[in-house]
Amino acid sequence: MTATGRAEVVDAPDGTSAKRARRIWPWLVGLAVLGALVAFRGLGRGASAESAGRGRDVRPVPVVTAAARIGDVPVYLRGLGTAIAFNTATVKSRVDGQLVSVAAREGQLVREGELLAQIDPRPFEVQIEQAEGQLARDRAALKDAQVTLERDLALFNEQIVARQDLDSQRSKVGQFEGAIRSDEAQVHSARLQLSYSHITAPFAGRVGLRLVDPGNMVHANDAGGLLVLTQVHPISVVFSLPQDDLGQVLEKLKAGPALEVEAYDRDNSHQIATGKLLTIDNQIDPSTGTYKLKAVFGNEKDVLFPNQFVNVRLRLDTRRGLVLVPTVALQRGASSSFVYVVGPDLIAHVRPIAFVLNEGGDTGLSGGLEAGDNVVVDGQDKLQDGSKVDLGTRGGGPGAKADAGGKADAGAAGGGAKGKGRSK
Repeated sequence: MTATGRAEVVDAPDGTSAKRARRIWPWLVGLAVLGALVAFRGLGRGASAESAGRGRDVRPVPVVTAAARIGDVPVYLRGLGTAIAFNTATVKSRVDGQLVSVAAREGQLVREGELLAQIDPRPFEVQIEQAEGQLARDRAALKDAQVTLERDLALFNEQIVARQDLDSQRSKVGQFEGAIRSDEAQVHSARLQLSYSHITAPFAGRVGLRLVDPGNMVHANDAGGLLVLTQVHPISVVFSLPQDDLGQVLEKLKAGPALEVEAYDRDNSHQIATGKLLTIDNQIDPSTGTYKLKAVFGNEKDVLFPNQFVNVRLRLDTRRGLVLVPTVALQRGASSSFVYVVGPDLIAHVRPIAFVLNEGGDTGLSGGLEAGDNVVVDGQDKLQDGSKVDLGTRGGGPGAKADAGGKADAGAAGGGAKGKGRSK
C-alpha cells in the first residue's frame, strides 16, 4: 500500500496477472453481443404481437344504402328528330302592283284571315268601275231589245211583221243576255283582283322575316315571296326509329290510344314537351334501315321551333309491379349481376339479381330482391361478402336515397337522374 492509501497491483515476477487480464476481455465482449441479440428478438416478438392485434380489430366499411321498392318502369324507344312547322306557306302576291304596306310585324303571331300586306288597290278599283259600266250599258241594250221583241210579236200576230224579223229580234235579246252574263263575270273578276290586293294569313301562325319592303313592285310570278308564315300551334316532330321496332309500334298504333311522345333538348337531359304520335311513314329507308314517324305537340309555351333538333322518346309500354333499386347499386360479376344487401346485423351479403330494364336512374328487377331490402349504393368498392358496414359515417342508412351519381339524400329510395340509351 502506498502513502495515499490506494492499493497497487504488483505484477508477479513471472507476468501471470497480465495474462489473466488478456483472457477475460474476449468473454466480456461475447456476453455483450449475446445480450444485444436477446433484446432484439424480444422487441421483434412484441411488434409482431401488436400487428396481429391490429389485424384482428377490423373496422366497418362506411356505405350508403337505399331501400328497394315496388313500382312501374316505362319502356321507351329512342330516336333523333326535327321539329317541323305543322303548316308552312311562302306568302306571295297573286296580282301585280306596288307594295304599299306590310301590316304584320316580323315574328308576330297572327290569326287566320288577318291582314299581312297591302298592294295598291286603285288599279283594281278602276277595273271594277269599267266592268260595272259595261254591265250597265248592256243591261240597257237588253231592255230595249226586249221592248222591241214585244212590239214585233204583237205586229206578227196581226201579220204585219214577217217571222224572220221576229226571229232576228229574239236572237238580239239572247245576245244581250249573254253579254250581261259576261259583264257580270268581269265585275266579279275585278272584285276578286281587288281582294287579292289585300294579302291575308291563310292560317294562324308566326310571321318570319320580311323579304320585300314597302314601295317595291311585286308580281304574281315572282320567284320569292313577301314573307314566310309557319304554323307552330300545334307543331310536329319527325323522328326515326330502327325497322326492328316497326311491328311493335304498328301493333300499339292500331290498338290505340295514341302513344305518348316526349321531346328532350340536345343534351337529352331536360324534357321540353309532351305530345302524341300522329302517324308513321309508308316506307322504310333502305340506306339507313329506319322508318319515320310524326308526332304532334301543342307547343302552347313555344318551346319548339321549326327545324329545331330534339331527342325523342316514344313511350311504347309500361312494366308494372317490378322491384326497383337505384341503378348505381348494380355490380357486374363474372357470370351475373348482383347487389350488396345489408341486413339488420349490419353485414353486407352478395345477392344475385334478375335484371329486366333500367330507366330514369332506377333498375327494375324480376327476382333476387324484395321490397324493403336495403342495398348498398355507395362504397361497394371496399366491400366483400360478409363485410361489416357502417351506415352513419357517410350519411347513409336504411331508406337513404341515391342519385345516379352515387350521392345520397336521406328520405325515400330510388334515383332521380334521367337515364340515357334505349331501354330493353
